[in-house]
Amino acid sequence: MWRSIRQLPALHARTIRSGPATYPLLFFSSLPKPKSFASSSAQRSLRFDVTCLSRSPTTVVWGLGIRNVEQVWARVDARCVSSVSTAQQDHTAVEWNEAVSCSEIGDGDGDGGGRLEENTKRSIPVRAFFFSTSVDLRGLMEQNKQNFIPPSSRMTNYIVLKFGNLADSYGTGPSISGSNCCYMVVFQYGSIVLFNVPEHEVDGYLKIVEKHASVLLPEMRKDEYEVREMPTLNTWMEGGLDYIMLQFLNIDGIRTIGSVLGQSIALDYYVRQVDGMVAEFTDINRGMEKTGTFTMDRKKLFQIVGKANSNLADVILKLGLFERSDIAWKNAKYAQIWEYLRDEFELTQRFASLDFKLKFVEHNIRFLQEILQNRKSDFLEWLIIVLISAEIVISLYDLIMKSL
Repeated sequence: MWRSIRQLPALHARTIRSGPATYPLLFFSSLPKPKSFASSSAQRSLRFDVTCLSRSPTTVVWGLGIRNVEQVWARVDARCVSSVSTAQQDHTAVEWNEAVSCSEIGDGDGDGGGRLEENTKRSIPVRAFFFSTSVDLRGLMEQNKQNFIPPSSRMTNYIVLKFGNLADSYGTGPSISGSNCCYMVVFQYGSIVLFNVPEHEVDGYLKIVEKHASVLLPEMRKDEYEVREMPTLNTWMEGGLDYIMLQFLNIDGIRTIGSVLGQSIALDYYVRQVDGMVAEFTDINRGMEKTGTFTMDRKKLFQIVGKANSNLADVILKLGLFERSDIAWKNAKYAQIWEYLRDEFELTQRFASLDFKLKFVEHNIRFLQEILQNRKSDFLEWLIIVLISAEIVISLYDLIMKSL
């Protein structure tokens, strides 16, 4: 008996007992090959005409007529073979239908299914940049009205621009797969996230935003990621090393992924700023360890205080690091993407590290302020002593002049 036909979406089988034959007969009918074979998500109906010639009630011999399939190996396993009883009628029909994904059907070389599965994937490069601390979104939107995609939520700290074939509405539908359009998400705090933009065209898109950036940084931060589309994915999303796999990527997905990547690249900049302050205070402490004093003036210390406070305010207020995306609030699928990417980029842990470093900076600032305050108090005390001494000298001089 043969069991289980793999790789066949639907099977119709018919068994016929007949005649006084004492030997089995097996034949295959030859049919023309189809012109094309469907994708892995399609279903195909295969018809097998099965003829059984035998006297034995338990012997079933198959004759196969195969339609709508490109290649099937000579080795065929059948599902659910049933014996034919002599007490039954001479003609017995056996039919069954079972849906099987066509991605299981190979092409005979052992890895055809894998190649078919690979062909259903589409890789979309994602690049995040941070080169400014402020961008005029209104001016950018006015200058690129034809590329502007209206927002779907109340978030006003970013805009999405679409470039390429603007007449192609497929890119704004359920998926951007099959579209050559590029998307740019620009945030007010200075982050830019590019989707599906070739590397040699990146500079051109950055120059579009550069015209509306108010404060350009001396060094641009950059990060890369990847989105893979796979319509046959069993789950809505699946994470991997430096990529996320989705059933499809649409505008809401671009907004969700872009928001996390924009926050991540901006947070990296602020972490490095705080690292610079930590290194500066570390050098001061080492100098104090050797000399017992420090040479920082009061103005410089106040500048560091302002820088530390502004960095913390920018991270909390501008980046909106603790504000959940409106799209994630409305749709559980995008909430899953949002939470996964936040964990993947460790936004919460990185902010905790930033906060710890800022507390270290704050502790050092308070310590140095006390030292400067003590220095000022000492100066005022010595000034008072000098003034009192001068007054005593003047009084003695008056007494001596009067006695003469």
